Amino acid sequence: PSLSDMPRDIDERKKRKALRKLRKAAELAKAGLGPPLSDWEREFLEEVEKRIETYGSAFADPAKGDREEPLSALQQVKLKEIDKKARGKAKARMGRGGFSRKTARPAPVVEEAPEPADEAQASNDPPRRTAPKLRVIDGGKTE
Repeated sequence: PSLSDMPRDIDERKKRKALRKLRKAAELAKAGLGPPLSDWEREFLEEVEKRIETYGSAFADPAKGDREEPLSALQQVKLKEIDKKARGKAKARMGRGGFSRKTARPAPVVEEAPEPADEAQASNDPPRRTAPKLRVIDGGKTE
């Protein structure tokens, strides 16, 4: 049997806590407080619950999370997002939200354009484009 097929010794309290969170999110989703869960989200809750009950943990790769925890780091994030969605709270964001400014930006200054001088410019016609004026620039070579 491979490592992914072997149960891990995870603290029973941690397993019960993870299972309780999974089941609570599923119950809240069924109650309909928030938008309905997608098929993927429902399958995620079911599969993770099944893995914890069978193997004691829902992930096998030690690079994905703490070996003492029943859920990987990303599974914990996704569970939190599903829980917020099921509760009808604001949509959860991935991560912490990135960088933010310490102070507010000043509002941009907008000046009105001066009134056109003659009636031809006042029409709604787009401005005419004129060909650029080209000139020869001496490259600095002297004989």
